[in-house]
Formats: sequence, C-alpha cells, structure tokens
Amino acid sequence: MTIQVPAKKPARPFFSSGPCAKPPVYDLAKLATESLGRSHRAKIGKTRLAYCIDLMREILQLPETHRIGIVPGSDTGAFEMAMWTMLGAKPVTTLAWESFGEGWVTDVAKQLKLDPTIIRADYGQIPDLNTIDWSNDVLFTWNGTTSGARVPNADFIPADREGLSFADATSAVFAYDIDWSKIDVATFSWQKVLGGEGGHGVLILGPRAVERLETYTPAWPLPKVFRLVSKGKLAEGVFKGETINTPSMLAVEDAIFALEWAKDLGGLKGLQARSDANAAALNKIVEERSWLSHLAADEATRSKTSVCLSVEGADADFIKKFAAVLEKADAAYDIAGYRDAPAGLRIWCGATVNVEDIEDLGAWLDYAYATVKAG
Repeated sequence: MTIQVPAKKPARPFFSSGPCAKPPVYDLAKLATESLGRSHRAKIGKTRLAYCIDLMREILQLPETHRIGIVPGSDTGAFEMAMWTMLGAKPVTTLAWESFGEGWVTDVAKQLKLDPTIIRADYGQIPDLNTIDWSNDVLFTWNGTTSGARVPNADFIPADREGLSFADATSAVFAYDIDWSKIDVATFSWQKVLGGEGGHGVLILGPRAVERLETYTPAWPLPKVFRLVSKGKLAEGVFKGETINTPSMLAVEDAIFALEWAKDLGGLKGLQARSDANAAALNKIVEERSWLSHLAADEATRSKTSVCLSVEGADADFIKKFAAVLEKADAAYDIAGYRDAPAGLRIWCGATVNVEDIEDLGAWLDYAYATVKAG
C-alpha cells in the first residue's frame, strides 16, 4: 500500500516546547544592536534592560506591588534562586504532576533537607488543590510543560494565606490570566511563550516575598548569583535592570523584539487569542482521530501551550520513529514527548506558532502514524 504524502507542509514547522518558535515576524537583522559590545552597566545597557522589564510589566499587566528581575539560569535558575533564598522560614508543601515539579521536590527534600509535604498526581492530571495547607509555603507548576496539565486559575490560593505561593509559570505567563494578588513568587524564561532565547530567567516578587527576604536569613550559604539582599534590604537594582551577573544583551534585544511584537498584537489578550486558537485547532485534529488523545483528559486543566498527546499503542521507540519521519520531511520539528513523560507527542501551541501551521500538521500526523505502523 502506498502511503500518500500530504500536499502541503506547515510553513513554519517549529513545534518545540522550548526553546519555542520565534515570533512569526522575526528577523535577526531587525534587532537593535547599539547595546552590543557595551557594558551592561553603561547607560545604554541599563536603559535597555529597564525597558525590557517595563515591557514585561505592561504586557503581563503586573501591578506596581510586584517587582521584576532578570536573573541567570533560565526559569530553573530563577526558581532555584527563590527556593534557596526564601524557604526554611515555614514548613513547605510541594506539588508535583510532571518532571519539573518533581525537580523542585528533589531540591527541597534532598538539597535543602526541609522534609516537605509532597502532593503528587500522575502525568496529565493535577492533585486535589483543596488539600493544600496554606500555613505552609507552597511550590507548584502553573502549567506542566512536560505533562500538558495546568491549574485552572488562582482561585485555590487563599487571599489570607500564611505561607508564600511559589509559581513556576514558565509555560503559563503571556498565555493565561494570572491573578497576581495570589502570587508571591513567579518565575519564567523568555524562551517559552515569547519565543525568546534561553539562558536568562525572570523572577517576579510580590510584597510578601520581599518581606520574607528582608526578615529571614536561610541557614545555608548562598552563592553570589542567588543573593537578592544587601545589608538586610532587597537589592532593588536587580529589579531595575542592574543584573547580578553579566547578561547577554543580544538575548535581551531578542526578548525586546518579541515583547514589542506582542504589544503590536494587542498585548496579553492578543497573545492569549493566538494561543487559544492554536490549542483549539490541535484539539480539532485530536477529536477527528481515534488513535490520538489528550494526555490531560480534563479540558479545565489541560494546557493551551504545551499540549501533550497519547498515540494508541505507541511506546518510546514508536514515538522516536514517528518524530523522525516528520523531521526528515521538514514537516514538524521536536514533537516527541519529554523523556520522563509517558510515550507520546508534545506540540507547542503558544502565541508564536501560526494557527494555519497547526491546521496543516494534521495530515502529517496521519502520514507519520501510517508510515511507522507500516514499518
């Protein structure tokens, strides 16, 4: 039997869940370069870093009560910084329903040795959020990049909480409405919904997190790149563009390009509309195929960005071959599920992906499935 090759390929076959597709209007030649080769502490460097922070605040609709800092180490570095500087003052609860949440469990339990309460759920699900004791500090992943499951909103976080809420929001910011009054600490990187470059993280601190930093000193030593306090006070310069270590100004300019593009779209609502349309288009593809299903079955807690799919009868070897067929055809790149997740597909539906490319992907998924099944 001859397997029909689809007539039309996605024009932009970039479906990786990180680093994600660049904005569709992206052109390296359009990046501002005046800050390159200059000190990040010179006026031009500080100005561009502050502008990047201001754009993030504007598009995220972040209240003035919350500070934004650019820090090293991508989202992982930002979340590690938050844990190492603020945990230990109260008992800790960690929520884990995918690999990165499990990573925070490991750090809290084995590195900081804080004996956390651990609330887990299987891939594709989230735990009962009503069981959380908010007298504790609580760590959670807003949108599980490796599981396709997310919290539905911030309603499960009480306004009168005693502990701090720590949200790893790297696949969530710019894609969902976030009630910032419920968030004490949030982290992300530019390489997800903005399609920016990796290597830098963003740390958002609410007033309760700042109070913790200024009134609590951890029992363990802190490396220089984690230090957010000087002489008992928050190092405010970090949140005005005076980074702890040397940033890549090229990565900063790349992020500025993406943020300006987002602003031209209409800001947060424009980004959300694109991500929602992409997720809806992929959901239509899934619904039309009996061999394809969502790993996150509950739509209320299903990711609209990092969408994880199950393929009937597929094991890791099948998925590897499936993804290879599409990559060889230049029809879809990097869509195999995360290595620690159940065997399946993972397709990024964030705002930098065009909906027509998701729509064109459907026939290619059929082609890859038939090709691998035929051996």
